[in-house]
Amino acid sequence: MNALELHNLHKTFGNVIALDNVSLSIARGSRTAIVGPSGSGKTTLLRMIAGFEFPDSGRIAMHGKPLVDDTREVAAHQRNIGYVPQDGALFPHLSVAANIGFGLAGDRDSKQRRIAELMEMVSLEASMSQRWPHELSGGQQQRVALARALAQNPAIMLLDEPFSALDTGLRGNMRRTVSKLLSDAGITTVLVTHDQAEALSFADQLAVMRQGKLVQAGAPMELYRHPIDEQTAVFLGEAIILPAWIEGDVANCELGPIPVLKPRRQGAAQILLRPEQLTVSTQAHAQGTAGSVTDVDFAGGTCVLTLELAPRLGANGEQIPHRTLNVRNPGIDIPAMGSAVSLSAAGHAHVL
Repeated sequence: MNALELHNLHKTFGNVIALDNVSLSIARGSRTAIVGPSGSGKTTLLRMIAGFEFPDSGRIAMHGKPLVDDTREVAAHQRNIGYVPQDGALFPHLSVAANIGFGLAGDRDSKQRRIAELMEMVSLEASMSQRWPHELSGGQQQRVALARALAQNPAIMLLDEPFSALDTGLRGNMRRTVSKLLSDAGITTVLVTHDQAEALSFADQLAVMRQGKLVQAGAPMELYRHPIDEQTAVFLGEAIILPAWIEGDVANCELGPIPVLKPRRQGAAQILLRPEQLTVSTQAHAQGTAGSVTDVDFAGGTCVLTLELAPRLGANGEQIPHRTLNVRNPGIDIPAMGSAVSLSAAGHAHVL
């Protein structure tokens, strides 16, 4: 049985369609990330699961029991769903311990034991229990907010861009910590984020939204390698989109013939390659498409080379004019400006 079932959710705010018949299944104990540009409807969807908003039509069920349908709307406080907002929303007038224990039932001793367990669970030192929220770092505040949400033993945890205010290095560490913590606890988790890399690394299931619609959902690697359209391809990471002519399981393009898996069509099409599939070589007899380096954008461990590809003949004898292409390259072996290089592609292209 799935932890959550969303069926044909529709929601408007005035003349704006926030959700347009969205359906999604979320497996028990899994991690789902919902991504999309601003205004795509992802936060509205999360708030609907939490019970802060209700759909105009559609159905939500948790563990097979309806939360929202044509006859009922279960209130937020009755859903046993934890919620961690973007800013943590800690009570500034309460200590760390009081924030975590807010709403806990039981006597004083049992509350203190539970608070201590939760602080250990989220890797907060016991000595921090009497600190005030303003005395904590951003990462510590997020840990307190998570502990407070876990205190109620929720069946489902909702995370609304909880790492966006943290520094880059801390954000990665917090994401891994939270992911392991929730997985170990067997808690079904739904994350809303605008950070595509964060979503790809955090989730078992990725759901891409655009203009209120659920565009594509599935395993992160599957969506990254085989997006449904060009907009999704570009949204999920750097993408190289090339015109091609598909014959059988080969795409003939300006980089030469590249194999494709189960092409959607034959003839004229566009193909997708990810930058990590391309390799630049300065060796004189290297195989690949000839070109020259016209610009280098150095960024430490990696750099981006701008290449001008030489004109070449296509599969049908047509002249393919020169064009520029940006290619990622290791930062330790950078071709000189103006040097001749060859460019080759590894793996399969995806036909859009």
